[in-house]
Amino acid sequence: MNPEAKKMSRMRDRYFKEIVPALKQKCGFTNVMQVPRLEKIVLNMGVGKAIQDAKLIDEAVMCMRDISGQKPVITRAKKAISNFKLRQNQAIGCKVTLRGNRMYEFFDRLVSVAIPRIRDFRGLSRKSFDGNGNYTLGIKEQIVFVEIDRDKISSINGFDICICTTAKTDEMALALLEEMGMPFRK
Repeated sequence: MNPEAKKMSRMRDRYFKEIVPALKQKCGFTNVMQVPRLEKIVLNMGVGKAIQDAKLIDEAVMCMRDISGQKPVITRAKKAISNFKLRQNQAIGCKVTLRGNRMYEFFDRLVSVAIPRIRDFRGLSRKSFDGNGNYTLGIKEQIVFVEIDRDKISSINGFDICICTTAKTDEMALALLEEMGMPFRK
């Protein structure tokens, strides 16, 4: 095992040293294992224009790889829809599932760099929880991430970010994400 693999990310280190004790006291947990934690982060980019221009899928894969630091999986159409000129098994997007250190690194970059760069940002909605402690947000432009070179992309695409936690309720997940630095609206 290489020494880089053992090195914890800044957010993961902060989670164990600051966030776990704070949530344990705030929510009244008796055991550290009861404290909710991030399970995975899924990034999904749908490229509807790829029906006419297949090169846009390669561009989306490149952007997703630069943002996540991991090779994305190309998603394909399950069935043909003639009104949209969509054929079965045609490439229409890409997705990445992040876990472990890469997940914490991405979350740290999302909260500290990307979200503050969103135009006219007034805070994230508190209503985007799914009822099981998972939070989903949409980014309208992938260029809010500094890893994206504007000269290499021909079209600006948005993508979805789904943050899956081990929290049982939305309130516990909200407390976890607020403690981790997510800027929610008041």
